[in-house]
Amino acid sequence: MIRLCTPIRKEDIDRLKVGDTVEISGCILCGRDAVLPRVVKMAEEGREKELGAALEGQVIFHTAVSPAGVGPTSSNKLEIEESIAPLSRAGVRLHLGKGALKKETVDALNAYGAVYAVIPPVTALLGAKTVEKKLLAFPELGMEALWLLKVDGYPAIIAAAHGRSIYE
Repeated sequence: MIRLCTPIRKEDIDRLKVGDTVEISGCILCGRDAVLPRVVKMAEEGREKELGAALEGQVIFHTAVSPAGVGPTSSNKLEIEESIAPLSRAGVRLHLGKGALKKETVDALNAYGAVYAVIPPVTALLGAKTVEKKLLAFPELGMEALWLLKVDGYPAIIAAAHGRSIYE
């Protein structure tokens, strides 16, 4: 098990391989199809500081945050998958979700020094490993707003790294 703490350094990403199991601790962003296009737009406009958390070295978990807890959503939903390349370019190092990504997305992860990891749909386990949660931006989106979680030991499996995918 490889332990990763946020913010994640490029050296940490460089040593990861497809199939590695990781455990993530620190503060991570949570967002899915409703909010990620907004975050991309802000990053492209140089307004990411308005989000309340830096994107450099960040983890984005493809999930909503609800009273029932958190669990991964499909990362290959159009709005989510289209956010991966620009957010990686903006400094996000690790994208967490579930499902296979297109080859172009896997190549973009490689080009921008980021990786993608799948996380099992285990809401109860993740709830126990979520220490704090804070609404950061777009409260009108409810549970699909941008959230910041403080986590301790989130388990995941590296699914795309260095131009390769576990789904190949």
